[in-house]
Amino acid sequence: MKETMPRPADSAGERIETDALGSRRIDDAHYYGIQTVRAQENFSVSGKTIADIPGFIESVIRIKQAAGLANLAAGGLPGEIAEAIVAAGDHCLHNFEPSQFSVDIYHGGGGTAANMNVNEVLANRANEALTGRKGYDRVHPNTHVNMGQSTNDVIPSAMKLAVHGLLAQLEGTVSILVEALAAKETEFAGVIKLSRTCFQDALPITFGQQLSGYRHGFQRALREMEAMKRKCLNLPLGATAVGTEFGALAGYKAAIYAELSRITGLALEPDENFFDGLQNADQWISISGALKSLALSMAKMCADLRLMSSGPRAGLSEITLPAVQPGSSIMPGKINPVIPEMAIQVYFRVLGNDATVTRACEGELDLNVWESIILNVVTESIILLDRTIPLLVSKCIAGLTANEAICRKAAEGSLALSTAIAAVFDYPNAGSVAHFAAERGLPVKDAAVEMSLLSRQEAEELFEVSLFADPLRYQTVIQKYRLLAQQGALGGSSDGTTGST
Repeated sequence: MKETMPRPADSAGERIETDALGSRRIDDAHYYGIQTVRAQENFSVSGKTIADIPGFIESVIRIKQAAGLANLAAGGLPGEIAEAIVAAGDHCLHNFEPSQFSVDIYHGGGGTAANMNVNEVLANRANEALTGRKGYDRVHPNTHVNMGQSTNDVIPSAMKLAVHGLLAQLEGTVSILVEALAAKETEFAGVIKLSRTCFQDALPITFGQQLSGYRHGFQRALREMEAMKRKCLNLPLGATAVGTEFGALAGYKAAIYAELSRITGLALEPDENFFDGLQNADQWISISGALKSLALSMAKMCADLRLMSSGPRAGLSEITLPAVQPGSSIMPGKINPVIPEMAIQVYFRVLGNDATVTRACEGELDLNVWESIILNVVTESIILLDRTIPLLVSKCIAGLTANEAICRKAAEGSLALSTAIAAVFDYPNAGSVAHFAAERGLPVKDAAVEMSLLSRQEAEELFEVSLFADPLRYQTVIQKYRLLAQQGALGGSSDGTTGST
């Protein structure tokens, strides 16, 4: 095959590569080429490269391998070249060297530098295998490795593949949190505590019931992540530059989806409309929104844990969190809820990342060019959550304990227990009991007895706090007392005798 560009023998350890802007000396130790070098010079901003995004380079390489095989099937590539591209991809994956994929994640051009970085590495490795030296004597990064493709369809497709893998990993992590909460839910099923609305005393619940609310929220997040994974299975691959499929050979599209599905083990399909696939990035808003919702549920739970563990002597002190480090450099004995506080800060970051995604998805005309920043912040959110949740489970949830006596005392003292009077008699009577109890500093059940609405025995049964957290028992007892009230058979003195209301 004729050489596609001159490769003069230069000084030892260097080669010359040429692009549309001229020629550059490239250190022959590198598999990347001239366009990657230009990107290094243009975009050295964050210190974070495309190689730092888990699964991204692998996804681009898998696409290149599938494209090579698809172009072979479509008659565009000879077998030797297609096989060399596939082999180069396997070599790079099995001997992954992050320094060869060195484009900063913050780069312009809709991902062109990232796409060309991979094209150059694969082309140089393929040539090295075929000819014994780097350079593009046999395999060219654009002509062969990039055949039938554009940055515009490769990069968003690789993003979806990478994020699909990360979401699958996060699913497993969230499942561990769900299991941990379920275990604690069972452990604390009998611990009665006071619920609170608007930071004020409300009705009794069990701590297990409270934990079940957290657990169910995370289970909903799992269902949402499964839906987001499905969104990642429809790709714009085959659209080429603007959605017209220009430059792809007949049969290429069907072949690349078949090959890529085989390689990845995923049931991949083309977007219903390629123009939509390139123009609109709103699916990333959905994915980021699901991550934000998960992070919000985590932060809300952690904020509650901080509040319930506050004190321990002058706060709610309903629960005790595991002590994982001293809480003060000056106050001995102080322990802070550092794990929930760490998790809440992660939520702040995920929230900011979601705002970035929203702006980056605005796009314009026929291509959304902000995919690099979308990839960066979406994957960062997933990784942060995936690393935070196991720490939250092992260093906080698994070891938290309930201060049962404190919880029960607060539940028994709530004026909201007067709701039982409203259920048996009416709201005005309940209001009177609550006012009487508040004015005299009494428990509601004592107020009801002193007001001769209930006998002592009746009050003890009706105001047993565990009743309020058990709907079936509650309904049975309330129905009994409603009938007695209608018959005028409730009330009496505090000695337990029954009178009339």
